[in-house]
Amino acid sequence: MRQNSLRRMANDFEQKWGANMAEKQRPINGKMAEDKFDVGDESTRTGLSEESIRRAFLDNLFYVQGRFLEVAAIDDQYKALAYTIRDRLLLRWVNTVRTYQQTNPRTVCYLSAEYLPGPFMDNNMLNLGIKEAARKALASLGVDIETLITHEEEPGLGNGGLGRLAACFMDSLATLQIPAVSYGIRYEFGIFNQLIRDGDQVEATDTWLRFGNPWEVRRPHIAYDVKNGGHTEKFTDDKGRLHTRWLPSEIFRGVAIDTPILGHGVHTVNLLRLWSAEASEAFDFHAFNRGDYYGAVMREVRSETISKVLYPNDEPEIGKRLRLLQQHFFVTCSLQDMIRVMNTTNLPLERFHEKYSVQLNDTHPAIAVAELMRLLVDENHMEWDTAWGVTTRTFAYTNHTLLPEALEKWSVPLFQSVLPRHLEIIYEINSRHLDEVRMRFPFDPDRVSRMSIVDETEPRYIRMAHLACVGSFAINGVAELHSRLLKETVLGDFHDLWPAKFQNKTNGVTPRRFMMLSNPGLSELLTKVVGSGWELDLSRLKAIESRADDEAFQAQWQQVKRDRKEVLAAIIKQKCGVTIDPASLFDVQAKRIHEYKRQHLNVLHIVTLYNRIKTNPKVDIVPRTFIFGGKAAPGYYMAKLMIRLINAVGEVVNSDPDVAGRLKVVFLPNFSVKLGQFVYPAADLSQQISTAGKEASGTGNMKFSMNGALTIGTLDGANVEIREEVGADNFFLFGLTAEDVSRKLANGYQPQDIYNGNQELKCAIDLISAGHFSHGDRALFKPLIDHLLWQDSYLLLADYAAYIASQESVSAAYRDPRRWTRMSILNVARMGKFSSDRTIAEYCRDIWRAVPVPVEL
Repeated sequence: MRQNSLRRMANDFEQKWGANMAEKQRPINGKMAEDKFDVGDESTRTGLSEESIRRAFLDNLFYVQGRFLEVAAIDDQYKALAYTIRDRLLLRWVNTVRTYQQTNPRTVCYLSAEYLPGPFMDNNMLNLGIKEAARKALASLGVDIETLITHEEEPGLGNGGLGRLAACFMDSLATLQIPAVSYGIRYEFGIFNQLIRDGDQVEATDTWLRFGNPWEVRRPHIAYDVKNGGHTEKFTDDKGRLHTRWLPSEIFRGVAIDTPILGHGVHTVNLLRLWSAEASEAFDFHAFNRGDYYGAVMREVRSETISKVLYPNDEPEIGKRLRLLQQHFFVTCSLQDMIRVMNTTNLPLERFHEKYSVQLNDTHPAIAVAELMRLLVDENHMEWDTAWGVTTRTFAYTNHTLLPEALEKWSVPLFQSVLPRHLEIIYEINSRHLDEVRMRFPFDPDRVSRMSIVDETEPRYIRMAHLACVGSFAINGVAELHSRLLKETVLGDFHDLWPAKFQNKTNGVTPRRFMMLSNPGLSELLTKVVGSGWELDLSRLKAIESRADDEAFQAQWQQVKRDRKEVLAAIIKQKCGVTIDPASLFDVQAKRIHEYKRQHLNVLHIVTLYNRIKTNPKVDIVPRTFIFGGKAAPGYYMAKLMIRLINAVGEVVNSDPDVAGRLKVVFLPNFSVKLGQFVYPAADLSQQISTAGKEASGTGNMKFSMNGALTIGTLDGANVEIREEVGADNFFLFGLTAEDVSRKLANGYQPQDIYNGNQELKCAIDLISAGHFSHGDRALFKPLIDHLLWQDSYLLLADYAAYIASQESVSAAYRDPRRWTRMSILNVARMGKFSSDRTIAEYCRDIWRAVPVPVEL
């Protein structure tokens, strides 16, 4: 019976497929065209019509996946559509490469240890303009395109904002038609998958590659040697000149794996080139023949470990070693790749900086300063002064943190064991640099010590931010406040020496992903009012300001928000098992879990509302759903305890009949770009409540505001500029300023005095301390409470009263739907500054000196 059934299925397929192929091979204008059909002259391989997409999908399903429709699994269908889309990208990619070869343009090279691009399928269809054609093509075959979009695994190649910013920049570089290559690491295992068990975060392996990745193209012929360990030796050449040779203890290879990045509405396809580590010799036959079967493959295992996992735990020494190796690995491969391309032009290597502008995305790629010097001086025999001139005109450095402890540094013994030649080069750079410091600031040994690349504190450390500053021609912060504080605090000495190097480039996000893809209802409404193309010029949204008080427009606006809230409510029910009311105020804080981001201040507000209800069950409170999302670093105990507290409070609040219908608390596990696309459009209130002066910029604040959420926040990071743009009346401000924070800490801050002086605060903390949210376990949250009462490094208690008062203003505004909707409309209308297109245009103008190079098909 089974054989007969299979035979019938095969016969049916042969008939269908034969008819299909016969149709495809009909003569067109008297000629056979195997990949054409007679609707115009469009290629099945690259055409954009519904019919060409349908045929291409079936071709890829059969010839690439080896399946026919009736037996294809969801993953087969997903890959068939992905390859169909990729074919259209590759056509544009090849044309882009040809254009760049013909014009030899100045090229931006973006070095980043992190990328969080999000799912590719939907974004690529949007940029190609084929979403509806693809939907209809698949529907004609009985395939639901949304199921395939949902099926896609998200590359977890980053930890948070840093990686997502890099991805937004890739999108804008391609959209603005700027020649660019983004370099990084192809981690086999990305940022961990977050599970919540008994309220605790549990880390699970992110196996994003387990089914393969149809978007990438492996380039085995583009591979470079990566040296590690060993020692150096001096020698003289036949002209008597002294040189240094690095004799490594180990060499492995970095292989290029490329992903095309298409701009929106253009034909430009730039490159995301990620490096995968491999052994230079995968199998040791000598070891095998000796009977050492384990040793025969150890070189391969050891080499592949380099690109195995994103951010290994760097608490133990072996973790630090691996992380330093990773940074050197992707930097040397990237620089060698640039030199390879440079050698195909007519430009000499002494003009490297004219061909490339290389951006260091934070300190992770800062070793590039020493590595480019090594490549120029040791490998290409350039004189030191010439090489240093090239290097310091090539690199620009973006700083992303004001926290001194977050500025990377490596112990000298570790550095010596991993990168002995680089240590020698850094010593020479530092010697010359300190001579300049002494010349400029004589009789100031403390300044010399502070500005040294080498921290002389035992066991001595290499300061990577200092190396980046010394070796770069431009240094920028990522928000106006952040850039000012950089010049006044952590990089103040360098600003005194080189004030012209310092700039600000306020971050931005791409409206294509975070408005058009995330919020199609809002996008459709905006297009009806301002016309198409606003996603390429977000300032055009100012036109909706005139509709802010229009009743009909407000009703449409409210319906769009309600629709997105219902979608998120369904997701929360499915993921968390909690039923929430879409009519309630969705109060959202979704970001990396960290003490300075102050998720526990949010919790204190929830407990305060809970106490008010328990004290007076009839108290009038605006119904709220508190939604949290974000991951804590695996080794960050206090952040993981904060997650436990959120879930513990949620467990009690959600089950207490006294608060039913008024308060709900939800922690959405495994927050990601993919999940964020459902969260940002559904939020009513965006919590941006970090301690003033601690957040560099933030980009989640922009994504929420672009989708009509109102912000409650401090004057920190980009909040300052968002408030300036949307208007003070449309922003709920509270808390100390950065200057207030500095003064309070300097004057001997005593948080227990605030605790004793504020009865609601005291009741909230005491309820947590008493074990009310931990089944009577008083010890569980004691470390968190003790820190708040006796240290409170991030001034939660100092800001508590102002925060509660601001939340009362939020409730009052939400009670007035017309007022709230007006504020929401004005937020969206005035967010034009925060498109990453504006940010990239400023980088191109002020730092990279890069211009658009249009690509034609």
